Amino acid sequence: MERSYASRSSGELATAASGGGRPVKVIPLRHPPGGFGLVSSSSPPWWWAAVERARGMRPVEWAEAALPCVAWMRKYRWKEDLQADLAAGITVGVMLVPQAMSYAKLAGLHPIYGLYTGFVPLFVYAIFGSSRQLAVGPVALVSLLVSNVLGGIVNSSSELYTELAILLAFMVGILECLMGLLRLGWLIRFISHSVISGFTTASAIVIGLSQIKYFLGYNVTRSSKIIPLIESIIAGADQFSWPPFVMGSAFLVVLLTMKHLGKSDKRLRFLRASGPLTTVVLGTIFVKIFHPPAIPVVGEIPQGLPKFSIPRGFEHVLSLTPTAALITGVAILESVGIAKALAAKNGYELDSNKELFGLGIANICGSFFSSYPATGSFSRSAVNHESGAKTGLSGIIMGIIIGSALLFMTPLFTDIPQCALAAIVISAVTGLVDYEEAIFLWRIDKKDFFLWAITFITTLVFGIEIGVLVGVGFSLAFVIHESANPHIAVLGRLPGTTVYRNILQYPEAFTYNGIVVVRIDAPIYFANISYIKDRLREYELNLPNSNRGLDVGRVYFVILEMSPVTYIDSSAVQALKDLHQEYKARHIQIAIANPNRQVHLLLSRSGILDLIGAAWCFVRVHDAVQVCLQHVQNASSSALKLPSQASGDSADSISTSKEEQRRIKQDGFFKNLWKAKNGNADSSAEVQPLLQQNLV
Repeated sequence: MERSYASRSSGELATAASGGGRPVKVIPLRHPPGGFGLVSSSSPPWWWAAVERARGMRPVEWAEAALPCVAWMRKYRWKEDLQADLAAGITVGVMLVPQAMSYAKLAGLHPIYGLYTGFVPLFVYAIFGSSRQLAVGPVALVSLLVSNVLGGIVNSSSELYTELAILLAFMVGILECLMGLLRLGWLIRFISHSVISGFTTASAIVIGLSQIKYFLGYNVTRSSKIIPLIESIIAGADQFSWPPFVMGSAFLVVLLTMKHLGKSDKRLRFLRASGPLTTVVLGTIFVKIFHPPAIPVVGEIPQGLPKFSIPRGFEHVLSLTPTAALITGVAILESVGIAKALAAKNGYELDSNKELFGLGIANICGSFFSSYPATGSFSRSAVNHESGAKTGLSGIIMGIIIGSALLFMTPLFTDIPQCALAAIVISAVTGLVDYEEAIFLWRIDKKDFFLWAITFITTLVFGIEIGVLVGVGFSLAFVIHESANPHIAVLGRLPGTTVYRNILQYPEAFTYNGIVVVRIDAPIYFANISYIKDRLREYELNLPNSNRGLDVGRVYFVILEMSPVTYIDSSAVQALKDLHQEYKARHIQIAIANPNRQVHLLLSRSGILDLIGAAWCFVRVHDAVQVCLQHVQNASSSALKLPSQASGDSADSISTSKEEQRRIKQDGFFKNLWKAKNGNADSSAEVQPLLQQNLV
């Protein structure tokens, strides 16, 4: 076994491997303690770190972990925060009352269940949720998912439909709690933002078309596919009614105008929140005064708070599981994403797994009080933040407003025009139509645009579930493709430095004949090792153009720059062993530069360092290049003499072809190169001086 550089002093010169010439200073690489036998990592397991952290927690920290509301309650500033929370809670609460009824209609439920969904979950989330600005309750996308799946199981007018919607809230809550407890929120990272944008844009269009029936005055087929919706709209055109169309269009113009003014001028931002309430009030007044027979109204709404009841219909759990999983995914994407953004703006930390658990508890508790799945709303959360909400107290105030509406105001909701509620839904989902994202992706990245387009089209044509599956499938396919075909760069030295960079990015970088420096920008594992080996063979066969050193005609050293490699698995280890044997048979030496600690330990345990040799592991690429360069030059200087010595006394050698001379020259080069690497070079041989300093 070759002596490790770690056993040398930092000032010792690495001349033993170089076979002579100018000494090269090499920074010693610290090899794993205990040589190259079995090495155990000193890093403790993840569960041990968690146990140690738990042991060091104080009672107050335990309380904050169990009840996130304790964190803001302990530091609540009554004079500064109370006024802001009151203003924000009242503003969003007034916005939520009509929105909740509208989203319940979208879900195929009676409007009262929208108010129930905006009641108990708000109080529970204020206690267990970690975000202080997130506004929880019914949202358009989840309502569409509920309507889509339940409409295929049972008629929306039956009692079972309502029971299954409530059961769905319970199932979503269980899934969210499990994902939070098992810390599985990271799974959603594999869904590209392009997929999310394409999905929400298509869903917004479907939602808008599903609500158009309240404008047209006749029933439209309930579907999450655009073709049946359009066919139904066209087929019923002879039943078109002008009064609801005119009223609904007027309300939509009012809503969009108030929304635009509220966004464009901070002084008028109250208009954005008060738009839904204004529409409902105007519509109710109009109906009470004129009693138009052609305008359908909400009808009677039960008065009082929801009663405690256990969810029913558990025999349908299996058929509801895919939708529950999809709604959970939407909750992670929408709620957790919004919550993290708001936490960053307001200067506090947010744990996405705790957030998931808080949403899950809110849905579970809500299901015992007749609510359907709730999650964070983008529009209401934005208004809550803009209105100055400081803590979860704003959510409690929203809940109080909903409770007051349930107790005292439901008789006033009887004459709300249905077209007014439809206008509120359409106005809310217009913000989800993200065509600007598609234009941006087309300019920046065609691959991401393809993901956006395929998700958008499949969601529109084949429905929400198929659209999500296709989008996620393509997203994962791109991830797998990128992982299995990692970026590999040939490196060169930047002039005047010891820094090595991609020669495609820096064409002026110096490269050396006979030496290829390769950087692998990914973990090496079973899925990409074949691709990496193919690329390395390609570099050997198609020699990169080099601009420094003697022309030796082929590659003799391959230096692997491994600083970007974070992980190597057993398949990659075996493949590297095979590659070493192949290279050895062709007189090519592998050198390794700058592996991280974990990779270094694995290479040591697997015996790869024994095969390659400890002397061929370096801290810097520049050290590896200098040592390899001396081997190439010293071997070349001896090999150059061989053709003339062999042909000195033979007349036949005069007719030797140029190709034969090249072969003889390379054979001699091989012998001298391997003698030099093994430290057995003939001391009497003339040594070619090292390249000039400005060429190294």
